[in-house]
Amino acid sequence: MQFLDQAPPFLFFTGKGGVGKTSLACATALRFADQGKRVLLVSTDPASNVGQVFGMTIGDTFKPVDEVPRLYALEINPQAAAQRYRDRIVGPVRGVLPDAVVSGIEEQLSGACTTEIAAFDEFTGLLTDRTLLEQYDHIIFDTAPTGHTIRLLQLPGAWSSFLEEGKGDASCLGPLAGLEKQREQYKAAVDALADTRHTRLILVARAQASTLREVARTHEELAAIGLTQQYLVINGVLPASEAAIDPLAGAIRKREQAALAAIPQSIQSLPADQISLKPFNLVGLPSLRQMFGGDSIQQGSELEPQPLPSAPDLSSLVDDMAGDGHGLIMVMGKGGVGKTTLAAAIAVELARRGLPVHLTTSDPAAHLADTLSESLEHLTLSRIDPHAETERYRQHVLHTKGKDLDEHGRALLEEDLRSPCTEEIAVFQAFSRIIREAGKKFVVMDTAPTGHTLLLLDATGAYHREIARQLGSTGMHFTTPMMQLQDEKQTKVLIATLAETTPVLEAANLQDDLRRAGIEPWAWVINNSLAFAHPTSSLLRLRAATELPQIEAVAAKYARRWAVVPLQAQEPIGVERLGLLVAHAGPSHDAVCAPLPG
Repeated sequence: MQFLDQAPPFLFFTGKGGVGKTSLACATALRFADQGKRVLLVSTDPASNVGQVFGMTIGDTFKPVDEVPRLYALEINPQAAAQRYRDRIVGPVRGVLPDAVVSGIEEQLSGACTTEIAAFDEFTGLLTDRTLLEQYDHIIFDTAPTGHTIRLLQLPGAWSSFLEEGKGDASCLGPLAGLEKQREQYKAAVDALADTRHTRLILVARAQASTLREVARTHEELAAIGLTQQYLVINGVLPASEAAIDPLAGAIRKREQAALAAIPQSIQSLPADQISLKPFNLVGLPSLRQMFGGDSIQQGSELEPQPLPSAPDLSSLVDDMAGDGHGLIMVMGKGGVGKTTLAAAIAVELARRGLPVHLTTSDPAAHLADTLSESLEHLTLSRIDPHAETERYRQHVLHTKGKDLDEHGRALLEEDLRSPCTEEIAVFQAFSRIIREAGKKFVVMDTAPTGHTLLLLDATGAYHREIARQLGSTGMHFTTPMMQLQDEKQTKVLIATLAETTPVLEAANLQDDLRRAGIEPWAWVINNSLAFAHPTSSLLRLRAATELPQIEAVAAKYARRWAVVPLQAQEPIGVERLGLLVAHAGPSHDAVCAPLPG
């Protein structure tokens, strides 16, 4: 494995939910510890399951891993970090400033930006603590800081007073208010991340076109800000031996190989490794030690059949949606769970029923036209172009707020507008225009990855509060986009996930965040279920069995309504194949194979 060769002190594993970065980080930490090195494993993932992988409770203190000498683990809880961060900023002004002002500060610090920055605030201490490097040979991070966070931290210190004077517009800069005293520490941390002698970033993907595109975008984002020591690991590749014995396995293998052949050019030159799909969950020390080999299935092993649960299909959800005649349908979830495909399938089915539908996306990585590949009566397509909307918004602010500024002030305003959250505000404005159409037709929206979506919703909430403040005492009737999102009669939010541990945990966190904003998810959709695709390959049947606890968790714990979409042998591209995702399948009681005994 190239990414393990001559490894520097810091290793960061980054990638979308469900690609296996936590498993890789844990297996790497275990491998180094088995080689006699002292290792600290740190998770900053809000959906961290490091403790579950090792079968122990970890928490936010350095804890030795059971039965593994020299290996220690630490889980940074981003939500707890965000609360400590808020307390540090708000504490000194509570009782000094008016309550309304304090409430405004707390509201400004309630969003996803604050959580990102607070988590970074916690582990910058690890990056810059020289005594740690004397204690440990390697410090391994499960989840790297995003390019979004680092770009925020690189903004010049002069913006602080500039924003206080009300000249800035990128509202998510507020969470940075508490960073000024530690700016030197953050600069040292960013420098450490960019130092190729000390830091290596491992981009984790699956052999799927969507996740490879996401990894390419992450690579470009991080390389642009100086983080160039990057390696690529493509995880969970189906072995060729399985493809010969199962038509579904053969189709998956063909699809994966096509994705690998068309890997984005920007990441083609990165040192790359492939890791084959395992027939077992990567939980426990014996499984982790087989991560980099020894994954074969013993011939003649008996598989114990286990019945599939009865599960609603996507058509049952569409039946309920169609009865309203119009409305906003938002498909949300982490990147790589198939939001674009699900949104397109729902839109196609509604249009086939003769209902007017506008299908749109705010996801810069989405390719709706490619997914549909043909036109359909009653269906119109659009895409909110983040770059075009951002430039339009920038020019508007420069021509209004910037017209009377001196050269220095205008330079600061332009810097402020380079904040990544400027894009969120610009996209929100376009998003608001489209929302209004949902009063007369169906608007199906494929949203951007979760972090971006929550920032967008934060902007929506800020706009709602400002309008309510201005008009609330006038007696005038008004409806803001946030009010529409909170009204289930007008908006149905579908949370998309996979039947895997991390995507389900991330979807649950998304649901909590939506509820904080007063938005109640209408349904969950478990996409690309292997269990409900009825594989015959032994490896795939074992993998299918691992889905059942996650499906049960969605049905019993998280979702009011839910549906399962089976993994398709053929890529669901085009009207006919998309239609198959919504076809009535009826309840299934077919057997799936349970894990091997012992």
